[in-house]
Amino acid sequence: MTDDTAMQYALEEARLAAEDGEVPIGAIILKAGKIIGRGRNTRETSNQSIRHAEINAIEAACTTLKTWRLEDCTLYVTLEPCPMCAGAIIQSRIARVVYGADDPKHGAHVSQVNLFDVPFNHTVHVTSGVLAKDSKALLKKFFTALRKSSHGV
Repeated sequence: MTDDTAMQYALEEARLAAEDGEVPIGAIILKAGKIIGRGRNTRETSNQSIRHAEINAIEAACTTLKTWRLEDCTLYVTLEPCPMCAGAIIQSRIARVVYGADDPKHGAHVSQVNLFDVPFNHTVHVTSGVLAKDSKALLKKFFTALRKSSHGV
């Protein structure tokens, strides 16, 4: 599966999050070309601050594989991971992260800090900018609609 094709699946998770009133961020995890975990933001519906797309996808993948070690896996996510999610990625031993749009406010790869460059006992390879325009468009549409609804326009 190509990076673009895999990111389309993550974008579908992001669209589902938006339908639920969540910030549209989606993630999938692949191992040997097969999706073993899916996740999307569920912070609002769960009332839990840690329910980011990456965390939900990691939990699903761990359940699928029956292990916390996600070696030889690739996580695809529509937005640059935050520090919490970058830490979870490192701790779960994910080999590679592919993300769409940069997150200037919270990003933990290039935007605020690069946790993937810290010499932990596990190295994560990162590819950024895959279908970034699509990811940004989903976020922009969501926040535009949110601002209109909150202002009664």
